[in-house]
This record gives sequence, C-alpha cells and structure tokens, in this order.
Amino acid sequence: MIRSCLISDLPAIVALCQKHADYERALYDKAGKEDLLCEAIFTGNPKLYCYVVEIAGRVAGYFSYTIDFSTWDAGNFIYLDCLFIDTPFRGAGIGMRVFEKLKQIAKQQGCINIQWQTPESNEAAIRFYKRIGGIATAKARFVLQT
Repeated sequence: MIRSCLISDLPAIVALCQKHADYERALYDKAGKEDLLCEAIFTGNPKLYCYVVEIAGRVAGYFSYTIDFSTWDAGNFIYLDCLFIDTPFRGAGIGMRVFEKLKQIAKQQGCINIQWQTPESNEAAIRFYKRIGGIATAKARFVLQT
C-alpha cells in the first residue's frame, strides 16, 4: 500500500533515511530529524510531501517531494527529493507503482513534469529510471553551506 506519511511513521522514515544514506555512501545525522520532518510535513503549508510504502504493516520504503516552479518552462513540477525502498522489497514492482502515484499527483497538482536525480554510481536505479521513460540530463549538482 502507498499512503501519505503519518506522524507515527517518522521514526521508520528516519531509519530508512539512514539506510538510504548508507546505500549512497553519504553522511547522515539522525539527530533531531523526526522533529524537523514533522515541522516540514505536518503544517498548514507543507514544505515537503511524504508517502510511505507499507507492506504487512511495516514501512518498507518512502518517497518525498516538493512542488517547485520552473522558470524555463514557466510551470510547476514535482521534484522527487527522496525515493528509497528497503533492500528486501526491491524488484517487486514497487518503484513502478511509486512513479504511477507520482504521475497521478502531478496531474492533480497541474505539474508539467517530475524531476529527480540519483548518484551516477546507482546503476540499478538508472536502469530502472530509463526503463520507465526517464530521460537523464547531464548537470553537476553543487552544495554551498550557509
């Protein structure tokens, strides 16, 4: 089942964020993340939208997105910030169902497209994204700490 995130899901989401970071060989600090995610998701004007994949009562994955505006396209788009399915549940068609849900949300919200990124080392995800019709665009992502 794919459903909207509940406050009670936040501990599982933070644990999956850690697994996601480990998978991408990235640093992740869990400290305070439940509270910060709660503030971002569960407000009158959310900064982030989050869904979970639930299997047999267990949170087996999550995806989160924002709705952003493209200057070039002069329209809204969904930016898929995170998508992670826990290892035991991969290869079962969940990713396809997640993207079907995202397309449905995008249409409901009047978004022109869905955009996301993945590390170049994530070859399995890149194969999947290409298989579902995703088009890779070459750009370097930069981060500037404030």
